[in-house]
Amino acid sequence: MKRRRPRLPAGTPTVEIERLSHEVRGIGRVRGKTVFVDNALPGETVRLSYTASRSKFAEGVAVEVIEASANRCAPRCQHFEDCGGCALQHMQPAAQIQAKQQILLDQLQRFGGISVPETLPPLVAAPYGYRRKARLGIRASRSRGIVLGFREKRSNQLTPISECPIMPDDFARHLPALTQLIGACESRAGFTHLEVAIGEDATALVLRHQQPLPQKDLELWLALARKTGFHLYLQPGEPDTVHRVWPQAGIERLHYRLPAFNLEIGFHPLDFIQVNFDINRQMVERAVELLDIQPGERVLDLFCGLGNFTLPLARHAEEVVGVEGDASLLARGRENAAANSLGNVAFHAADLTRDITAKPWARAGFDKILIDPPRTGAIEVVRELARFKARRVLYVSCNPATLARDAAELEKLGYRLQRAGVMDMFPQTTHVESMALFELGK
Repeated sequence: MKRRRPRLPAGTPTVEIERLSHEVRGIGRVRGKTVFVDNALPGETVRLSYTASRSKFAEGVAVEVIEASANRCAPRCQHFEDCGGCALQHMQPAAQIQAKQQILLDQLQRFGGISVPETLPPLVAAPYGYRRKARLGIRASRSRGIVLGFREKRSNQLTPISECPIMPDDFARHLPALTQLIGACESRAGFTHLEVAIGEDATALVLRHQQPLPQKDLELWLALARKTGFHLYLQPGEPDTVHRVWPQAGIERLHYRLPAFNLEIGFHPLDFIQVNFDINRQMVERAVELLDIQPGERVLDLFCGLGNFTLPLARHAEEVVGVEGDASLLARGRENAAANSLGNVAFHAADLTRDITAKPWARAGFDKILIDPPRTGAIEVVRELARFKARRVLYVSCNPATLARDAAELEKLGYRLQRAGVMDMFPQTTHVESMALFELGK
């Protein structure tokens, strides 16, 4: 039998917001029931509209602010209320990072039972214009016309956008022209999304299309590429079908730089990179500082990607071993090591959900270890780390809940958390990026 969805409570009640949830939503109570409220801040009184109701809690969105917090500010983007790309433009940037720092501390205590002896100062940079990678959905329909944009808040529908202040203006100002171009294409119904990658030297667009692109449509895209200087790629199928059509000469790479280490990192538009270059520079510098690499030391970089940490570490260590499951990223790491004349780096493929300690490249052990896992964390590999007896482990996290879980496991292995703090990698969003330093037997 199909279950009925609970009816939403009637009316638009007022609610006093007591605190923030770990999803950075306001929490209040209406008639004794907990309510999670989007676009609401602690200390505010708001009128809410319900969006969901369950037996123990309800969800809603603030439709009117009756008493505002001093941390409230006017959203910069006209699409903020609908677009799911941002969730916190109503909150002062300084208050955002303070809230994220508290979420990190709370999660470590709640899920790991761990208190932080020393909280690192947050890493911050410009709160807008930072996002260097994005996937914009494309829909063409009779009812809504051409839609180019992100998903709506808590919905799979797309929101059409004509601006995006979290992306660099050199790209964002072309959004209206891109929407118009899509509308002029005969094969627009077969377009699914536009991948955007912005390096320090160029911007690339990757058009995913499910139908062959007529020559007339291709010429329209090529004209835009020549006018803007954007590199243009087409993706008619799976990721391995991606190919560049403009410019025709040169290697298919964009680049970013890590000046403190005299490094230039090349990447393909579909490669995973850190989207905020300013914060990434600060993050890498802090990571190398915290690990305190000494001459003669051997360092392990797990989930190394294309070498974002591996190569800077190699400027200080005797040897660095980067381990990753994605073969294309490993190839890019080797390519970047060679381009930067680094001969003390080795990249290896491995399934990091399995024991790696018996691998030939691991038998000699490591003095320091860096882990930068996906949101699911690194519990499997963390359980094996004690065999290396590395003196320091630095954990870079994009999910404080899995960091807390893995931190508890590290503590069982004899490591002690020394310092932890957040990085504002994604201002205006609820993403919490952090790093935590562990030392053996301290």
